[in-house]
Amino acid sequence: MAPTTEHEQILHQRGFARLAGIDEAGRGCWAGPVVAAAVVLAPAALDSPAILAGVNDSKQMSAAARDRSADRIRAHALGIGVGVVPAFMIDAYGIVPATRLAMTMALLALPYPADALLIDALPLPDLALPQEVLIKGDARCLSIAAASVVAKVARDRLMQTAHLAFPAYGFAAHKGYGTAEHQRALIRHGMCALHRRTFKPMLELD
Repeated sequence: MAPTTEHEQILHQRGFARLAGIDEAGRGCWAGPVVAAAVVLAPAALDSPAILAGVNDSKQMSAAARDRSADRIRAHALGIGVGVVPAFMIDAYGIVPATRLAMTMALLALPYPADALLIDALPLPDLALPQEVLIKGDARCLSIAAASVVAKVARDRLMQTAHLAFPAYGFAAHKGYGTAEHQRALIRHGMCALHRRTFKPMLELD
């Protein structure tokens, strides 16, 4: 089932005009940042969601489909913000606070403030904004799905760049996720500056 604009329409009826869908990518990775995106879709996209047909939970899409969809999302968004929190801050604060920080940074990067939020799974209790938190929101809500795609594409591109600095780890292929290839590289080479040292596989190397 494709994500809908049902939740956006309900919030519009309550008087909220600038709705930001928020999602993250990379929360469970062994290396690299956690990246969040905030997307405010244009009214035309919310009134005619077929404009963004194919936009879905980024995990259910191929890399090529995500890239194409990210371009369409940018063409039909009033604003997009991206927040990036690196591995050393994930180690310092923990993954949940780091994810919330990335989400807040994404909101602050929007060209103008949102007046209500649609968030995948993780509430932002420190923000005094109306927010609807949806479990599996990236599969249910088009604004969150759009944020899911933008965050994933942004993070994948960062990890492809990281591969140039640390080619021994295969970041271009697995993007820092816990694959067998990544495990073998860790055993062979140890950790690099991008690894999350507080995550279990890295703790076991110490």
